[in-house]
This record gives sequence, structure tokens and C-alpha cells, in this order.
Amino acid sequence: MAKAKTYIPKKKDIKQKWFLVDANGRVLGRLATRIASILRGKHKTIFTPNMDTGDGVIVINAEKIIVTGKKLKVKEYKRFSGYPGGLHTRTLEEMLKTKPEEVIMHAVKGMLPKGPLGRNTIKKLKVYAGDKHEHAAQKPEILKLEE
Repeated sequence: MAKAKTYIPKKKDIKQKWFLVDANGRVLGRLATRIASILRGKHKTIFTPNMDTGDGVIVINAEKIIVTGKKLKVKEYKRFSGYPGGLHTRTLEEMLKTKPEEVIMHAVKGMLPKGPLGRNTIKKLKVYAGDKHEHAAQKPEILKLEE
């Protein structure tokens, strides 16, 4: 009796596409989980946890995302410079006004694996505050997200 072998995709077998996601009116966490899943390649039949089988994602209208509950006032983003007194905190509301792209990048990055695989995967995510992007050459498919 022959044993079934596990299929491991080769580099030449992995075809990467680009998807365009409109974040207008989308809930931050639900949007981030869907994007992280596409970046990892979990929607493909050749998904392998230790390989980069995912696709690229372009997110537009990042400034128009919505959050539920009191997160606008309560959720904080922290940076530390390494010096005494160098802890900088900003609320989600301030971040959405100044750097809405960073909010989505931060949410998605937390859902990706830590280490070299996650660092390479996050490079395939491009986020823009407005509705213009500079990736027409990649011919992105418009991705319909279900709520």
C-alpha cells in the first residue's frame, strides 16, 4: 500500500496576483483578517504554512475605515525611542487623522507570522489613504469582501 505524499509547492508553481481592496466603510479588524489571509495565501489550494504562497494586496481609502465601540478614544499606539522619557503614545483617532495607512499596516502586521516569513509577507501590502494608487502595472483584481 503506497503512502500519500504531502505536496510541497515549488517556486515556479507559485503564481502571485494582486488584489485591490476598497476600505471605505469597512470595519478595521474584519478587513485586516481578510487581508492577512490573502497575503499568507490561505485562499489557495497550494497553501503551505512555511512558504510565501500569498498574493499582493493594494488597499485604497484607508482614511474611511470604521471601528466599533470606544476604540477611537481608548486604543493607543505606542513607540519608544530607547531614551528616558521617549515613550510616545497616540490614540487611534489621532492616527486616523495623521497616518491612516499605518493603522491598517499595524493591524495586518500583527496577524502575520513573526520572523523572516512575516517580514517578507508584509512587503506585499500597499496601503493608500485616498482612492488613487500607483500600481496599475500589476493589473490588480478588485476583491469583493463580504460582511
